Amino acid sequence: MDESSQTLVEKSFTFEDCGGSQSLTVSIPEVLDPQYGMYVWPCAVVLSQYVWRARRELQHKTVLELGAGVSLPGVVAAKCGARVILSDSAELPLCLRNCRRSCDVNQLPNVPVIGLTWGQVSPELLSLPPVDVILGSDVFYEPEDFEDVLVTVSFIVRRNPHAQLWTTYQERSADWSIDALLLKWDLKCINVPLETFDANKNHLAGSTLPGNHTMLLDFGNSCNLEKTGNSQALSTAT
Repeated sequence: MDESSQTLVEKSFTFEDCGGSQSLTVSIPEVLDPQYGMYVWPCAVVLSQYVWRARRELQHKTVLELGAGVSLPGVVAAKCGARVILSDSAELPLCLRNCRRSCDVNQLPNVPVIGLTWGQVSPELLSLPPVDVILGSDVFYEPEDFEDVLVTVSFIVRRNPHAQLWTTYQERSADWSIDALLLKWDLKCINVPLETFDANKNHLAGSTLPGNHTMLLDFGNSCNLEKTGNSQALSTAT
């Protein structure tokens, strides 16, 4: 698609503490395009809420977002003081441009945007600095991509044993599972109940969240996955 013919829609998301004592509003430009990464998915809002609640932990940490698309979680992390690197497939230049557009809209000119294709050990992957947190919003969307995602995560975690993957996914089929792949790649995960970070609601940050979602924290080494309410969360570490 020619960029000049794209239709842009800018959406705002406001994240607040309980009682509204502190808040953060970010704007995300969406593109009316059939590519997955050109608009905000509900899982991105759930993950961004988790990032917002963990903002003090993320200050001055290096954060890599995989499959960033419009980059809502990465933008929130950057606005909260993290050193963020945004990435999407090297084969999807429009998504990479949209990552940059989201940075520009939110006055984040120094956030790097790189092409990282899941499952490939590329020069860009090899040249990454030590990463503290990997963000992945709905990266477990297509079953054929599941192992490629975990190959990339495993590579990063092996080089940075303290690194964690924070990921959210929407349950689309009871037949889809990453349990066997987590075992294969020596990764473990824990469920993060949505109510622990005030994400167990249908309206979050001014957004309506359809479907069932999961928040997981992924750490490297057995998975204990449990569905919680309308969403789930996962985390991985060594």
